[in-house]
Amino acid sequence: MSETVFKGYAVKDGSKWDEFEVMEYQPKNWEETDVEIAITHCGVCGSDVHTINGGWGGAPYPLVVGHEIVGKVIRVGSQVKDIKVGDRVGVGAQISACYDCRACNSNNENYCPKQTDTYGHFYPDGIKTMGGYSTAIRANHRFVFPIPDGVESRHAASMLCAGLTVYSPLSRNGCGPGKKVAIIGIGGLGHYAILFAKALGAEVTAFTQSDRKVKDIEALGADHIVITGNDANFHKPYDRQFDIIVCTRDSSRDMPLAEYLSMLWVNGKFIVAGLPDDPLPPISAFALLPNGANLGGSHIGSKVEALAMLQLAAEKGIKPWIEELPMKDVGKAIRGVFQNKARYRYVLTQDLV
Repeated sequence: MSETVFKGYAVKDGSKWDEFEVMEYQPKNWEETDVEIAITHCGVCGSDVHTINGGWGGAPYPLVVGHEIVGKVIRVGSQVKDIKVGDRVGVGAQISACYDCRACNSNNENYCPKQTDTYGHFYPDGIKTMGGYSTAIRANHRFVFPIPDGVESRHAASMLCAGLTVYSPLSRNGCGPGKKVAIIGIGGLGHYAILFAKALGAEVTAFTQSDRKVKDIEALGADHIVITGNDANFHKPYDRQFDIIVCTRDSSRDMPLAEYLSMLWVNGKFIVAGLPDDPLPPISAFALLPNGANLGGSHIGSKVEALAMLQLAAEKGIKPWIEELPMKDVGKAIRGVFQNKARYRYVLTQDLV
């Protein structure tokens, strides 16, 4: 049993999902493959909202959420060779895996069937995983990512879920020079998708429902902007245009999925990166045939991809658009995400002692 106690901002009742109380809790029991981190920053993710308000099902309250974590290493296990005390590191949405399956042995540990989420899951000994709206976190070194000097902690935080969630499918599906990439939905994920797709060298088209974010999208670097509005024919000028489409929409209501798929080039990839509460719309198999469209998903990213993403951010000077708040204002940030007010990520700074 761990004698260490951490402290964090917790939701204790799903009906009061934007009300947080400071609570103490037991972290995972220490193992010599672990790293302990004093948290300095934590991003606020849409996943946090979906979890605590029950959008994705019940949560094990009381719960400390947050999985875009950056801090300083304060303890290192004897079996950890690549991280030392004092290093600046991050932790994303996954905290553990089996380390022995085909996925874990092929740098696909983010697809391990026994993976453990950074919060709201349980270790085999029954300890609940608690997230980054807190003083500290313990994690297996495989899920601890060194932050390059060229990336500030406040910028790195939201890269560790939002950034990685779009970087991974872009990278895995060949985003680069000569490729045409479409980004659907320009929120927290979508703004990262533009930044990374451009940094990887692709020609980027952003699809947005209104003109409200046009100036932002231009500033983010998109080559083309399409305002879909209520135009049922928005897709027709882009028939078979895109090698990759990354969809970050947080709502599946009235999603024109067949129309999106029609915009793919032959064997192009439509990747669902956003996770709406509601199911995706039904689709006929015939919608996949004319261009051999591939409809798929993506789950965060591996450590190899996380390190590559952070290095790309350092080399290209990628800086997300963020608003910083003290951690005590987490309720305000959570409500802002729920009300779609974030431009484009909230990052909490440590204020617990």
